[in-house]
Amino acid sequence: MQIGFIGAGNMASAILRGMVRSGKFAPETLFAFDTQSEKTAALASELGIQAADSAEALIAACGTVVLAVKPNVFPSLLPQLGAAVKQHDPLVVSIAAGKTIAYIEELLGCGAAVVRVMPNLNATVGEAMSAYCCSERVTDEQRALVETMCGAFGEVMALPESMFPLFGVLAGCAPAFSFQFIDALARAGVLHGMSKADALHIAAQTVLGSAKQILESGTHPWELIDRVCSPGGTTIEGVASLQADALDAAVARAVGAALDKDSRI
Repeated sequence: MQIGFIGAGNMASAILRGMVRSGKFAPETLFAFDTQSEKTAALASELGIQAADSAEALIAACGTVVLAVKPNVFPSLLPQLGAAVKQHDPLVVSIAAGKTIAYIEELLGCGAAVVRVMPNLNATVGEAMSAYCCSERVTDEQRALVETMCGAFGEVMALPESMFPLFGVLAGCAPAFSFQFIDALARAGVLHGMSKADALHIAAQTVLGSAKQILESGTHPWELIDRVCSPGGTTIEGVASLQADALDAAVARAVGAALDKDSRI
């Protein structure tokens, strides 16, 4: 089945690279269109995908159409695409943050099969955490296609659309929180005499390995903490200091603040 991307920016490019590198999607079955034709030309040259001449031509050629443009473009773009979507009836996949299935259906002006996917920044390194939800018209086969597509650039889970704002904070905002923690750890290394480059490498690799420990072992984080903490040792001293400085509460407040801001946008 042909899959087309309307928009060829950073996220679309990352997804397309992951799909091609996975070996599960033949490049010649992938299409892209962008108003900046140099973007599609560059992707076509790099990945061997097809560059479409227009969004309407892409919809006519593809059984699945990914809306990979900025959310603020939707009000002007989607009504223009409605007739083509109604005629060809593709699966419509949106990766736009904050735009609901009902909103997309309303702008298209037809009861399209719509999947809303929320990837995160880490798609650019093939380690995204994505969530998806579907309109009633989406079939099991189409769900499976979306899971395979998202699995090409990271992990994916189905979530109720009501959970998307919270997912957007935990997966969308948290990379910035993680970067902040890694940088703070590295700067502490600098404070005690290590070069920033070395400290940053150590901190980032340690956080990467620690995340893999949780995901691959299935062990609760606090059990892993207990394994590292020797009685009267250095690790428990640092853990106790983080607890005294209310690390958990600070993270919870950050999540709450981001979620509250999302509700007011």
